[in-house]
Amino acid sequence: MSDRRSTLPATTRRSRLAAAVAASVHKKVTRPAVRQAVFLSSRIFFYPQTPRPVHPNASSHPYKILVVDDDPDIVELLEYNLRKEGYTVASAPDGRKALEVAPAFAPDIVLLDVMMSHLDGIDTCRQLREQPKFKDTYIIFLTARAEEFSEVAAFEAGADDFIAKPIKPRALLSRLAAFVRRDKDPQAVSETIEINGLTIDRTGFAVYQEGRKISLPKKEFELLAFLAAAPHKVFGRDELLQNIWGNDVFVLARTVDVHVRKVREKVGDHHIQTIKGVGYKFNSD
Repeated sequence: MSDRRSTLPATTRRSRLAAAVAASVHKKVTRPAVRQAVFLSSRIFFYPQTPRPVHPNASSHPYKILVVDDDPDIVELLEYNLRKEGYTVASAPDGRKALEVAPAFAPDIVLLDVMMSHLDGIDTCRQLREQPKFKDTYIIFLTARAEEFSEVAAFEAGADDFIAKPIKPRALLSRLAAFVRRDKDPQAVSETIEINGLTIDRTGFAVYQEGRKISLPKKEFELLAFLAAAPHKVFGRDELLQNIWGNDVFVLARTVDVHVRKVREKVGDHHIQTIKGVGYKFNSD
């Protein structure tokens, strides 16, 4: 049997070969897809990526977070990072919508902006706290309003934490992870707290700062350890009196101020922050 290719003219064979090569190149060489950059602020560029799969056994009951912010780019940034960590996320563009979404979604944590249309974050937080089902919900304010009066108003409305923008996702996720650990086993309090340069040995009633032991009387130690166990949470004087001195001993609210002053003299002023009109919190920044 004769070879059919030999019967084809040379020009025809060359043309077919060139067409086949061109088709092959066209098929294999493609331009990679270009990710669209999303401009979030003057400091942040965020490139959406496919979220990493979350192991199905990572949490039998994923914590639910409600993001309330009128900036869609901030919402997108938070949703991406939270879902990547395994949280279930819902969002609302303002306080009024958040009050509609919250009852059905039943969030464990609320991330709340202050300045929003229709209903601001302060009033939203206050109205959430008035509902029994949100009494223990962890509410964190994320806001560009860093004035002291805004922070005081937030804590008076029932906030658990107050974080100034621009948002640092890794720092936020660390705080959320700490809350989840405490919430899952509130009785499992670590015997040693290491925070902001301090090592607090709860069993030995000892405090160390850069290897140097600091001696504190029992009540001063208990005050420092109690605040450090829940960093960034503000405690009123009455709450501190109840938890540290108890109900069986009559002491004035001024007693808390005196003990805070003495602790500051020994461990440094920056560890315990005063929130005027509200109380005190341990500063871990």
